[in-house]
Amino acid sequence: MDYIDKRNRLDEEPFGFRVNKNSTVFLDYCGKQVKILKGKEAEKFLKKMNDAEGEKSRQLIMAKITGNFKRGNER
Repeated sequence: MDYIDKRNRLDEEPFGFRVNKNSTVFLDYCGKQVKILKGKEAEKFLKKMNDAEGEKSRQLIMAKITGNFKRGNER
């Protein structure tokens, strides 16, 4: 895990997620919504989150799913 997060950004826990009653998952980065997961993709995500051992591994899962969404125009 240390090799993946060299700058220890996941220790700050920038990612979060919310699930609504339709089992739609909203992924947030620093309080801003960056991705929406529905259907089988949402089910797969929730299973991974339940199987994750620690908060840092959960942060890594969310970081991988959101992908490279930052392009330099965020504020």
